[in-house]
Amino acid sequence: MNLERFIRNVPDFPKKGIIFKDITTLVGNADALRETVNRLAAPFAKAGIDKVVGIESRGFIFGAAVAVKLGAGFVPIRKPGKLPAKTISKSYQLEYGAATVELHADAIEKGQKVLVIDDVLATGGTMAAACDLVSQEGGQIVAVAVVVELCFLDGRKILPGLDVQSLIKVVGE
Repeated sequence: MNLERFIRNVPDFPKKGIIFKDITTLVGNADALRETVNRLAAPFAKAGIDKVVGIESRGFIFGAAVAVKLGAGFVPIRKPGKLPAKTISKSYQLEYGAATVELHADAIEKGQKVLVIDDVLATGGTMAAACDLVSQEGGQIVAVAVVVELCFLDGRKILPGLDVQSLIKVVGE
């Protein structure tokens, strides 16, 4: 199945000059959603993943489904003020501004095998911040997986040493 045909381009979102890769059209199609979850999970079926971390908010969609498929727990990484218990946080730069993400301080135990999932890898700032939080808590990052990788923004370069899996690679703007 060609998953790329289910991704909608939205020009000038969230600001002028950005072409947003909208996955709502993909998750709205049952077959495409099932195939996406299966492809994200497949490389890790025998990796002994303990926790799947999903990054707010679209990473929740895929992360929770992959966690169920792998028999792992799901851990959300959220924007500040959204998690009710004690958190740790990390600020970072986006391609269109700055942001901060948080993780419950007790969500990952030292040595647990973790898969970090999001919908899109762009400049890598969000993924790097999420991975930093997981590492701070002692989690062993097995890999990061995304549905869409915007290769022209070279987000992989700030994820040195990590196994980066992407289902759809966009090479040009």
